[in-house]
Amino acid sequence: MSIIQKFYDNMATHYDKLFLDWNAATKEQGVLLQSIFKKFNCDNGASVLDCACGIGTQAIGLAALGYNVTASDISYGELAEARKRAAKAGVDVRFVNADFCALSDIFSEKFDIVIAMDNALPHMLTSEDLHRAVKSIANQIKDNGIFVASIRDYDALLQDKPPYSPPYIYESEKGKRVSFQTWVWNGDRYKLTQYIIDDGEALQINKFECEYRATLREEITYLFTANGCKEVIWMFPEETGFYQPIFVAGK
Repeated sequence: MSIIQKFYDNMATHYDKLFLDWNAATKEQGVLLQSIFKKFNCDNGASVLDCACGIGTQAIGLAALGYNVTASDISYGELAEARKRAAKAGVDVRFVNADFCALSDIFSEKFDIVIAMDNALPHMLTSEDLHRAVKSIANQIKDNGIFVASIRDYDALLQDKPPYSPPYIYESEKGKRVSFQTWVWNGDRYKLTQYIIDDGEALQINKFECEYRATLREEITYLFTANGCKEVIWMFPEETGFYQPIFVAGK
């Protein structure tokens, strides 16, 4: 089992705690992504592959808006959680275990839209691994289709290499929940430890570890254009309201 699989398998039943209201977030992110899709002439009849679906945050929101959604992930734990949440939401999503570095091993069809939100690509720790992932993803996009992803603003973060992320503090009638990350840097890589502390009923402290590579926008742009995409457009939080920069690669 890879460190990525272990990280997300362990986090699967806790991932929703990173949100103030996960159900509301699925709706908000679905609407945001729909607005981006429409700018690139992709309507609600489009086929969507969420190739890093996690617990279904984006896939479920998009399915509720009428998109034909297939959702894949490398983590069996997160897929199991996503299936339960899709059933509870009453939406139809096809869930498949797949590594986004080898999508053609699983999928024979291509999609109008492929997405990978929430900083999934920087799990690739070398430029060679990232190239393999980009080639795999680009291969599953139909001609005139798009890839949409979000990524941390590493162009800014690499200047200072902060040792932690600002904490999120959520308050409810039962107590407080605090989530934050510590980052230990080694060149352009960093070891991330995610903490979730919840004192809602009994005090619970959860800790999850993984590793990322700070991937620059220039590299992302180059790789997608080198793998059959005509252009890569970047959108920033002040424009979209989303917490990370989003880019769209058009094929």
